[in-house]
Amino acid sequence: MKKLFLFGLLLTSHCLLAQLKIAKVFTDHVVLQRQKPIPVWGWAKSNESVTLTFAGQKQTAQANQEGKWMVKFSPLEAGGPFTLEVQGSAEKIALQDVLIGDVWLCSGQSNMEWTVKQADNFSQEKKNADFPKIRHFFVEHEVTTQPQSDLKTGEWKVCNSQNVGDFTAVGYFFAREVFQKTGVPIGLLHSSWGGSQVEGWISKEGMEMFDELKPYAQNLPKNWQEADLRLEESIKEKLLGNAKVPISLADEQQYLKAGYDFSKWHTGNAIGQWDWQGIWAWRGNGFIAKTVEIPAEMIGEVTTLGLAESFSENQVYINGKLVFSGILKGIRKIVVPANTWKAGSNSLMIKMNKTIEPSWYGVGMMGNADDLYVSSDKQKVALGGSNWKLMPSFAEEHSFVHSSNNIGTYIYNGMIAPLLPFAIKGALWYQGETNAGRSYQYRKSFPLLINDWRRLWNDEFPFYFVQLSSYGPYQNSNQGSGWAELREAQTMTLSLPKTGMAVTTDVGNPKDIHPTNKQDVGKRLAAEALKNTYGLNIVSAGPMYSSVSFDKGKATISFKNVGAGLALKDKFGYLKGFEIAGEDKVFYYAKAEIQGDKVIVYHPKGLKPASVRYAWADAPEDANLFNQEGFPACPFRTDQWKGVTEGVKFK
Repeated sequence: MKKLFLFGLLLTSHCLLAQLKIAKVFTDHVVLQRQKPIPVWGWAKSNESVTLTFAGQKQTAQANQEGKWMVKFSPLEAGGPFTLEVQGSAEKIALQDVLIGDVWLCSGQSNMEWTVKQADNFSQEKKNADFPKIRHFFVEHEVTTQPQSDLKTGEWKVCNSQNVGDFTAVGYFFAREVFQKTGVPIGLLHSSWGGSQVEGWISKEGMEMFDELKPYAQNLPKNWQEADLRLEESIKEKLLGNAKVPISLADEQQYLKAGYDFSKWHTGNAIGQWDWQGIWAWRGNGFIAKTVEIPAEMIGEVTTLGLAESFSENQVYINGKLVFSGILKGIRKIVVPANTWKAGSNSLMIKMNKTIEPSWYGVGMMGNADDLYVSSDKQKVALGGSNWKLMPSFAEEHSFVHSSNNIGTYIYNGMIAPLLPFAIKGALWYQGETNAGRSYQYRKSFPLLINDWRRLWNDEFPFYFVQLSSYGPYQNSNQGSGWAELREAQTMTLSLPKTGMAVTTDVGNPKDIHPTNKQDVGKRLAAEALKNTYGLNIVSAGPMYSSVSFDKGKATISFKNVGAGLALKDKFGYLKGFEIAGEDKVFYYAKAEIQGDKVIVYHPKGLKPASVRYAWADAPEDANLFNQEGFPACPFRTDQWKGVTEGVKFK
């Protein structure tokens, strides 16, 4: 026993002495930025002297009172592998297989997070992934109330068939194209989060530079308790019109009674997490309701109520009568006795308790619209669609998952701040879907992000981004499109220096927000970098609207980036995707013809035009104007008329 005690004491003493650390972004196989000073930092005992050697250079630093140390190596050209050694008073760290090359920060939401194994042709991509000079570092999801000094985990992975499946697909296909054209080692510093809004990635100081966000930044919660309360109040404000309204158990018992009017509840879909239906991060119980129209001939029959899948305790009420209580695993089919329904309108109310499995899911059913129905032997009433009514149970115990969009700046605190000041070549960005509801404000918030990061790195590095692809309906301009307005905001951001944009409307999937063709996306980003950063003499983008003139009932559109000339992709040989409007602002689908480097647009009935729009929809899949090099034309409008998102702001 005494020997064990002494061993434990020695082990404890050793752990107390073992304080030499290097920031977690530095591991074996790391890529360090060429042609720029290379900062390396970590921690040791207070005031301890630390010596670093790397690629023939030696640097010494002294840890400050908090134990942090930092050195900067002189700029180096591409090369390696090298060993980076860190020597303290009693300990030594050695990082192996270190390369000097170009590091690209890959950030945004799910389409950047989307991995190679989720992209097209993975089996073939895996076989051809022998690129040991391409490396990838994944930053784990983290939100924090204060900026963090270090990551919790992480390691650099060498690109090979075993590892490539977990790389960011857009980042990898970008890196492969750049490496094959330049031979420069590429490091992908991957910090993204699916569904994240741009405001989460901006620092508090960055927000304070924008008048519309400054009050928000100056009133950030000090801890998670305050953050949770603020989120609950915002949900109450949205659903009930009053952030402070008290809700009691007695109030919620009224929901279950016959005749209760739930028509003003939040509208959504029974299928899917509430997180993505406007009730963010809720983890607790809730109510889902719907008015169900039942034909008279079904009343006297035993029916089956299909309620999709939700592994949780549920109570089902029809016109105030409890018809089911309990847990059913899998796709649920509940037998409803004859004469329970009435002819015409019926109230279906489901009390859903916290999901048991998977526990992270929150409230909401899993499956698809076909799993929601009322059926008898002879007929079926479909219940799928987005006309259900949703209401959280505020009176019962609940919590909030600490996730990407609870509070602005919190992703920056946990996933960008710990990377500073790691030297990078530039940034790749694929985000915007979550901000499409406030696209007009994105005209300011997106450039703010870019300027904020450049300020934080003290480096006006290149920033290349992906314009939103095609997803959702193909509206006309009379209906308006938040996604089109977001694309416009992205295009306007090209006014910042050293920026470039990959247009991807032609490689999207209107039925899937995650198109799997990430190869073309990566190549188009790479084309921007190869031309503007690496200096290759290539065409890197498609036609971009330049100006319009109106004469004799026709609009003449001029473009930049025409390359070898304008072209169209259509087996019938005519342009699609154009709309035209007169002074009354009513849009009509229009005829369009290529004439040299211009497009002539007109309405066959002789409408006098005042505006032209192209690909102005959530999913303009028919739009088919390209240049000869194969790059699609950027969506545009020639007017500045008020859009559907103007005035909608982050709060």
